[in-house]
Amino acid sequence: MKKLLTVGVCVLLLSLAAIAQSAKPKDEPKSVARVLDGSAIAMEHEFVSAAEAMPEDKYGFAPTSGEFKGVRTFAQQVKHVAAVNYILGASILQEKPPVDVGGESGPDSITTKADIVKFLKASFEYAHKAIGSINEKNFLEPVKWPFGDRPSSRLELAGIVTAHGFDHYGQMVVYLRSNGIVPPASR
Repeated sequence: MKKLLTVGVCVLLLSLAAIAQSAKPKDEPKSVARVLDGSAIAMEHEFVSAAEAMPEDKYGFAPTSGEFKGVRTFAQQVKHVAAVNYILGASILQEKPPVDVGGESGPDSITTKADIVKFLKASFEYAHKAIGSINEKNFLEPVKWPFGDRPSSRLELAGIVTAHGFDHYGQMVVYLRSNGIVPPASR
């Protein structure tokens, strides 16, 4: 009887272990698009929260103390990144941007904080769509470099979405802190 009970308990424990293992999702390798988009998502989170943290009356701010002659205003930084997101996304997808981006500076018609942030968020949606189209077969295929006459690849352009955004995020942090605002990512 004792042996039968021990065997029964062992079978029950093994069955529960098998059920628990089958309920776990399999560790599938991440796709190229998923890895690239993960970086873009991380940058987007910090960038958009910084854009939202600056009060509208400070969107025209540009530092003047030190070596800041001719730098973009806060609003111009945000519009520039949004415009370049569209340009890079269009190059990845090999199509025209779905909106008038106004060149690398963004459209002159977008002036309020609400409209600039809306333009920014839409640019990230488009960039995510473009990055999502990258796969193991096309990530190194030659595509046109959107800022001159040289070849590029979707992999390079997707990487620039993240690198370019973080470059300008660093500048925006200076602008925020110069106005007494702690960036949301540092809180």
